[in-house]
Amino acid sequence: MTQQVQLQIEGDSRSFTLAVGQSLLEAAMTQGLALDHACGGVCACSTCHVKIRSGLDCFSEPSEDELDQLDEARDTGLESRLGCQARLLRQPAGGHVAITIPRWNVNAVREGH
Repeated sequence: MTQQVQLQIEGDSRSFTLAVGQSLLEAAMTQGLALDHACGGVCACSTCHVKIRSGLDCFSEPSEDELDQLDEARDTGLESRLGCQARLLRQPAGGHVAITIPRWNVNAVREGH
């Protein structure tokens, strides 16, 4: 049986879930959560930039490609991840993950990448 956690989105009162092994973008797409992903979720832009407010240590480590794309995003910090790359590896204490989706995400797709 797949373990699921509660996914809380800052400013959104709806209830979402995130399964262990699932990326934030995959969870968003299956539950009707608007998370832009101009490149189709292949780590070629920064439009799915999110900030993981709780549970960050339970996600996969960012790759060099992801870090390069985050360099193109605005207002990044240590909690910044790309939704297409941030995959939940284990259940966090308390059974929930909280994220913020910046409202001003910019399409940073570049030709040839």
